[in-house]
Amino acid sequence: MKILIVEDQKSTAASLGQGLRELNFDVDLAYDGLTGNELAMSSAYDVIVTDIIMPGINGIELCKNIRNRGMSTPILMLSALDSKEEIIHGLESGGDDYLTKPFEFRELVARIKALGRRRVNDDNNKIVIGDLHIDIGSKQVKRNGVRIDLTPKEFRLLEYLVRNRGHVVTKTDIIKNVWEIEFDPGTNVVEVYINYLRKKIDKDSEDRLIQTRFGVGYIIEN
Repeated sequence: MKILIVEDQKSTAASLGQGLRELNFDVDLAYDGLTGNELAMSSAYDVIVTDIIMPGINGIELCKNIRNRGMSTPILMLSALDSKEEIIHGLESGGDDYLTKPFEFRELVARIKALGRRRVNDDNNKIVIGDLHIDIGSKQVKRNGVRIDLTPKEFRLLEYLVRNRGHVVTKTDIIKNVWEIEFDPGTNVVEVYINYLRKKIDKDSEDRLIQTRFGVGYIIEN
């Protein structure tokens, strides 16, 4: 598993890098947000671990840059900022997990492994999240091995949500990218189609993939 660690405290970064390498992880280090951003955009990583308060650009900006490029690489955010508001802000910027300092190294490793297992796999035009399998080319969807028939619009909505996994998308985002309308027509069409998807994707599973962030939008977290 290839890991990028973005941490401005060089001693901390070196310690984390050494510990992960001893566990046979392939690790790159960056000591500021700008370098981290360059590495994230130029190399393929299984997981990115980033501090939030850093020179250059901070972890929040780095996370947003990665998501704005359409990249689904799992991101673990590290910070001494442990208020509920800070954690929510970090996750809503596109982070997949948030670990407050100080932390135990074994917990960091466990979280990295968990994110690696949950990573969306786009190889060969296929997307996998847990037991949900999506074939972009054939437009086929299966969950727990059972085929799910979707209309073309339902499929486009699911694909958009999945490609933005871990990131809250607003109703306006969905209308623009799925219906290709540059303004909110003031209808409940998004809510209706989200409900259609939930009935087909989540109805027979205890693990509900499509989550609502009330007043904000929708997110697939797994």
